[in-house]
Amino acid sequence: MMPLSYATVGEENIVKRVGGSPNVKKHLENLGFVTGGKVCVVSVLGGNLIVKVKESRIAISEEMARKIMI
Repeated sequence: MMPLSYATVGEENIVKRVGGSPNVKKHLENLGFVTGGKVCVVSVLGGNLIVKVKESRIAISEEMARKIMI
């Protein structure tokens, strides 16, 4: 298990766990980062990630990506 921030660009991964405070966890789950869900890092720009999740592209900070375990 490793943070999403270390994922290889273009590789599809499965979310194993979402961490952080209850508010952060709820926010990430609302964006589609749920346990068992598929995520794919599209690109990395200055530490921030563009991630494909549930047929949507979402930009998240590296700090947020570290809370998503794959």
